[in-house]
Amino acid sequence: MAEGSSEADAEDRTHDPSEQRLRKAREAGQVPLGREAVQLASLCGGALALSWLGPALGRQLVEACRGLFSQTHALSWDAAAPDLMARAAPLVFGCAGLAALAGVIATLIQTRGLINAKALAPKPSKISPHTGIKRLFGPQGLMELGRALIKLLACGLAMWWVSGDVIALLPGTLASPPEELATTALSLITRLLSYAVAAFAVVAFADFGIVHFKHMKSMRMTLQEVKDEMKESEGDPHFRARRKQIAISRSRKRMMAEIPKATVIVTNPTHYSVALAYVRGVDAAPRIVARGVDALAMRIRAEADKHGIPIIPSPPLARALYKLDDGAQIPAEHFQAVAEIIALVWRMKGNRAA
Repeated sequence: MAEGSSEADAEDRTHDPSEQRLRKAREAGQVPLGREAVQLASLCGGALALSWLGPALGRQLVEACRGLFSQTHALSWDAAAPDLMARAAPLVFGCAGLAALAGVIATLIQTRGLINAKALAPKPSKISPHTGIKRLFGPQGLMELGRALIKLLACGLAMWWVSGDVIALLPGTLASPPEELATTALSLITRLLSYAVAAFAVVAFADFGIVHFKHMKSMRMTLQEVKDEMKESEGDPHFRARRKQIAISRSRKRMMAEIPKATVIVTNPTHYSVALAYVRGVDAAPRIVARGVDALAMRIRAEADKHGIPIIPSPPLARALYKLDDGAQIPAEHFQAVAEIIALVWRMKGNRAA
């Protein structure tokens, strides 16, 4: 009964998640996280550390082993072990440390720096045998098994690929000096890791896409949830401010798009800019197509310059026209002043044409 209810609920979730829903989910720690990408980053970090530290530390280990085996009459593993471990420690800890650091960075990049204490806290459901068995044999468990098999197959193919070179190099390598033996071994290990990284990358990219798709699907909303959120958002000051900001931005874009149609820009050079448009025989009176103050006034003047629209300074008129609405026609009390400016613009255009 519960499964049927869950399926019906999933079918009703046909609307994409809103920004508010995604933000709340993020605050609750629900963000898409591709674990395969984290493992890939860790593998790359370990391989990078091996390529950096391997050659120098390999030479040190060879020297240590040469000194150890040259004194076979006094060979004591108990005495030699601390020295060998001390020489190998930088490589081991370097690989482990860089792998861990790369994994942490990959996690923070995917979660955009989110560290959720709730997700780190222990949950009884995670250690429940019933939940564990259900997760193991459910769709999620089968997907995990599939990923593990793909990675195992990729590693097996990489080892098989490299094994051919190992067999070919083996006779000559065994007779070579220890330094060459260490260099050859490091080269083969690096190649093996590079093949594994390439295979893991394919799995990681596919896994990240699946995880992101499943997350967005789980965040989908029903029609009722959309309505409830809209009602809730009406009283949210952040939502109102965001909506007002969007409305202002759209209005300014429309206004800036009208400036190329302007006949003249009337300015108070310090603060105000008002764009007027008038087509003789079409418009009953000049109308305002754009207006702005301070930074917006500068943008209007810059846009007018790009389109070769005349800019006429008239501080009192600019301040008066700024008080009118966008799209409004010039009132009668400003006809004379505006007519003189438009006549001046026409004379300027006539002189340039002549």
